[in-house]
Amino acid sequence: VRGLRRHARHGARCARLVLLAATLCSVAWAPVHAQPSTAADNPWQFEEDEAPVETWQQVVASQAVDISQFAAFAALALTSFIRKSVRLKYVTLVVAVAYLGVYKSQLLSIVNVFGVLGGNLPLFKYSLGWYVFALFSVVSTALWGRLYCGRICAFGALTQLLDSIAPARFRYDVPLRIERQAAKIKYGLLGAVLLYFLSTRDMSIYRYVEPFWMFTGHATTGLWIALGVLLVATVFVRNLYCRFLCPLGAALGLL
Repeated sequence: VRGLRRHARHGARCARLVLLAATLCSVAWAPVHAQPSTAADNPWQFEEDEAPVETWQQVVASQAVDISQFAAFAALALTSFIRKSVRLKYVTLVVAVAYLGVYKSQLLSIVNVFGVLGGNLPLFKYSLGWYVFALFSVVSTALWGRLYCGRICAFGALTQLLDSIAPARFRYDVPLRIERQAAKIKYGLLGAVLLYFLSTRDMSIYRYVEPFWMFTGHATTGLWIALGVLLVATVFVRNLYCRFLCPLGAALGLL
């Protein structure tokens, strides 16, 4: 009898151990198959903190440095243009290359024309500096003509600086009759790239009609070679690209 009782007690202990192990396993396994939380899991209904909404004052303040830098450059460009000062002009050209070209890599491009046609421009709220730059460039072109091309465009500024350095004896002055006809090439290029974009929605065509990517440094070896040939040709024919080949210049010219 005593042996049976010992076996019974031993069996009860084993049963309790098995039950405890099963309970622990169920608790450990439960999170893997947990269902999404419901209102019952959060009886107090606490709301999660939401990200604070930026006011326009905060948005402008965060971009104030960018806007102020361009405003200072625009004032320099306008002063040099209105006063017709050669010294100020070359100061403006150097600043255009250093600031808009190297530092900002910010130029108007045929890509922006694509953006207007396709409704794909930068978000206004987070691109105030760019919109100030674009608006100034368009308005100044409408009021004074080639102010953007002659003072602000970093690539145009670079070619003018090259022109001032290259010996005059190397330069070929294109006859006026030929220049008038050759100037129409850029309008043909503008029409061709716009038709290409409208039919394909492919913006990458800009690399093959604009050298402005040089300020970002992202291009193929073939494009760098083509750019080198273009800059060498610019030494012999003043502002070759700007005068005869720039589709963005053609778009501004239509203004």
